[in-house]
Amino acid sequence: MTNVLIGVISGIVSGMGMGGGTILILCLSLFLGKEQHIAQGANLIFFIPTAIVSIIINIKQKLIKWKTGITVSIFGAIGAIIGAKISVSLDTNRLKLFFGIFLLCIAIFEIYSLFFKKEKKK
Repeated sequence: MTNVLIGVISGIVSGMGMGGGTILILCLSLFLGKEQHIAQGANLIFFIPTAIVSIIINIKQKLIKWKTGITVSIFGAIGAIIGAKISVSLDTNRLKLFFGIFLLCIAIFEIYSLFFKKEKKK
C-alpha cells in the first residue's frame, strides 16, 4: 500500500511539473529503506510513463516549443549518460550527500524566487 501511495503522490507532483522523481527518491529512501542507487534507478523507470503522459497532454494543449525541447532532450540524454556513469562509481553515502545538496539548492532557489517575485510585483 505504501508503494501505491508513494507512486500516486510522485505522479501528481510530476504531472504538475515539479519533479516527482525527487519526491519518489526521498520516499523510497526514507520510508521504504531503499539504497540511494536503487531509489534513483526506480526513478528512471518511473520517469518514462509519467513523461509520456505529460508530453501527450502538453502536445494537445500546444505548450511545447519543439526546437527548445529537442535541443534540451539531446543534451539532457548526454548529461544523463555522464551522470549515470558518475553515480555508479560513487558510494551510497556520497551519492546521498550530493542528492541532499541538490535538494537544498532547489529549496533555496524556490524560496528566493518566491520572495523576489513578490517584491517585483509591488
